[in-house]
Amino acid sequence: MTVETATPIEQRGYVHPEVLVSTDWVAERLDDPRVRIIESDEDVLLYEVGHIPGAVKLDWVADLNDPVIRDYVDRERMQELLRSKGINKDTTIVFYGDKNNWWATYAFWVFRLFGVENLRVMDGGRARWEEEGRPLVTETPDYPEGDIELGARDDSKIRAFRDDVLSHVRAENPLVDVRSPEEYRGERLHMPDYPNEGALRGGHIPGARNIPWSRAVDPETHTFYPADVLKEIYLEEQKLLADDDVVAYCRIGERSSHTWFVLTYLLGFDKVRNYDGSWTEWGNTVRAPIER
Repeated sequence: MTVETATPIEQRGYVHPEVLVSTDWVAERLDDPRVRIIESDEDVLLYEVGHIPGAVKLDWVADLNDPVIRDYVDRERMQELLRSKGINKDTTIVFYGDKNNWWATYAFWVFRLFGVENLRVMDGGRARWEEEGRPLVTETPDYPEGDIELGARDDSKIRAFRDDVLSHVRAENPLVDVRSPEEYRGERLHMPDYPNEGALRGGHIPGARNIPWSRAVDPETHTFYPADVLKEIYLEEQKLLADDDVVAYCRIGERSSHTWFVLTYLLGFDKVRNYDGSWTEWGNTVRAPIER
């Protein structure tokens, strides 16, 4: 199989190219104790099927979410989780996953809520690693306990809640609905090819612009498009500005974290928040306004 060549990351014109690393970069550092590779997938069984040598698993349901309240784990549990993965204060953390890095960027976003620095995403994700014929193993690594220290979780800068979104709507600030056009129009409650579940009503938040998350990725290489292509989509076509106060949402917050990543790091937007309650919350909220 011929693998399509992607433009080198440093040549794509991103504002923060340092947050992306190539599969070559990862392959050269598989034995580097200062680098921890984390796989985060929608399909939580993929890791067991095979993963990048030395990578550890992050289960977005069991590891990141509190089992009782609708929220993420607290500082103590997050710190315990990271230390159990052998993550130290100076560790470079590299995320990758399926679905062109949906859940890799979601994990990246959650880690940023806790102020974790030195994060990277492997451009192209699991799909590109596999298509390049690189090794996958089933052995689970065992690392010494890490010493990373976390501060309190801060939701204020990059996370939006329902009341924030209501205020956003009233102020007519830009909202980005990253779901499929069918979901945006209210014809579906979930993506095509998935069970139609998750909300009682279909439609979109008033004033939201529909920019499907997948438009940011080259389907041939699974890598992010260069900045000029992204600017054409988000700035020229959709008229967003880099200093806009933007809220992105999807159904449960994972696809919108992908767009949050693109706007924040690749295009350098100053203020982008992810509404992780997304349509599952909004579509089920009594008297929350919708459009179709």
